[in-house]
Amino acid sequence: MSENSLAELRGGSTEQVSGATVIAQALKAQDVKYMFGVIGIPVTEIALAAQQVGIRFVGMRNEQAACYAASAVGYLTNRPGVCLVVSGPGLMHALGGMANASVNCWPLIVIAGSAERGQETMGAFQEFPQVEACRLYSKFSVRPSSIAAIPSIVEKAVRSSIYGRPGVCYIDIPADFVTLEVNADSIKYVECCLPPPVSMAETSAVHVAASVIRNAKQPLLVIGKGAAYACAEEGLRQLVEQCKLPFLATPMGKGVIPDNHPNCVGAARSRALQFADVIVLFGARLNWMLHFGVPPRYQPDVKFIQVDICAEELGNNVKPAVILLGDITAVTKQLLEHFDKTPWEFPPKSSWWRALRAKMKSNEAAVKELASQNSVPMNYYTVFHHVQEQLPKDCIVVSEGANTMDIGRTMLQNYFPRHRLDAGTFGTMGVGLGFAIAAAMVAKDRHPGQRVICVEGDSAFGFSGMEVETICRAPPGCLLPNSHYEQIMSAFGGKGYFVQTPEELQKSLRQSLEDKTNPSLINIMIQPQASRKPQDFHWLTHSNM
Repeated sequence: MSENSLAELRGGSTEQVSGATVIAQALKAQDVKYMFGVIGIPVTEIALAAQQVGIRFVGMRNEQAACYAASAVGYLTNRPGVCLVVSGPGLMHALGGMANASVNCWPLIVIAGSAERGQETMGAFQEFPQVEACRLYSKFSVRPSSIAAIPSIVEKAVRSSIYGRPGVCYIDIPADFVTLEVNADSIKYVECCLPPPVSMAETSAVHVAASVIRNAKQPLLVIGKGAAYACAEEGLRQLVEQCKLPFLATPMGKGVIPDNHPNCVGAARSRALQFADVIVLFGARLNWMLHFGVPPRYQPDVKFIQVDICAEELGNNVKPAVILLGDITAVTKQLLEHFDKTPWEFPPKSSWWRALRAKMKSNEAAVKELASQNSVPMNYYTVFHHVQEQLPKDCIVVSEGANTMDIGRTMLQNYFPRHRLDAGTFGTMGVGLGFAIAAAMVAKDRHPGQRVICVEGDSAFGFSGMEVETICRAPPGCLLPNSHYEQIMSAFGGKGYFVQTPEELQKSLRQSLEDKTNPSLINIMIQPQASRKPQDFHWLTHSNM
């Protein structure tokens, strides 16, 4: 009796399902909506299967940019995006994006193909110790032992990426798993993981923190991107307005409370940090971005109140006066409940407020003077002044570069949370276009018509400039068939040739070889269906492509 007949007698299904399909279905079951990558052997089928179940896939020009895009989705949506890459060099290129997401504390899933199980240690195609390499950058790094194990591993990866301090998880897929088929009944998909549990600070610590704030002569709130990720904007704005407290934001904390709020003292950032006697950190770390919390950028006896979801972060570099371990939204609510019961507000006409407003006024006057200059070429302040005048209030601003990012941060206003993306805690250049692509996809799905503005320094643009082709293309999974790469060479002073016929090819080759002064780029159109001649043996993998 055949296996099919036996299965029917036992009441089982004879339907077969591939590893690629199991991966895609497992991701969909965990509410993963976006995937970015550079596909090829052995992961092409995974990208196709993902699209078949409704996951949005974007083919990028470089794995690093794909990883940046997937991580930005995690930050913007609180749900990890997926970066899909090939084995060996493909994964190596993605490590930069993994490190960036890890340092920024953004949820991200990276899936890479790897050597077939039967070829391990034989010098297989692109063989590399990928699970070990990714452990440095991830919360969870694993190679499934079977196709049946994939759904539970995907669930754990998604859950681990968003629980506690968000971060990166890596799943290593042997090449033979991708096309290997198993009985559909043997696969048990796992229900979508629950939202992250919400933890609250100790009540006694909240009372102590409120007391320290009440007794402050020169208080300051610092709003970090952790507060933006935690969606704490409503509670923080209420706290600022109810208690009349000054605040400033870290670069990606901008917009949690609008930059034009009357209590924002961002224009006097250095003065506020240097002379505050009590500083409350909401999802902001005392790392290089906040000068480690030490003199001379701060008072020697300044009291820090740290609000963070990660216990290991509390007390780094400076011993805090109070620690509030918990979800930022929940802890902010606890503080508000305390001040509701025993109302208090910081005097709006205090000497601290007068000093801050005076410094803001002088700094704004200096910026206005610079912005009014009409030199050609223009200075940064003039450029950003005119850009700011034209930007829609609800646009998402992506910015990277040195002066471009730093000056742009002070000139370009953010009025809504999670509307600014930049080089972040890791100071990574090259993130801009990947971030912009991710932001545009999320905006299109959630707020059609919302604009994404990517402001790049020239060096920063060079890291991932080819992603402009990704931006221009539709559908996003296919390369543009007639991309004029030769125009790139022409733009920089070289010679570019667009070739479609043998005659044009011969002519362009002769001219390029005769020209001993200028570099040349010959862009040759190839028939889309062109391929190799029939081969006696299949290639080294089991790919069906």
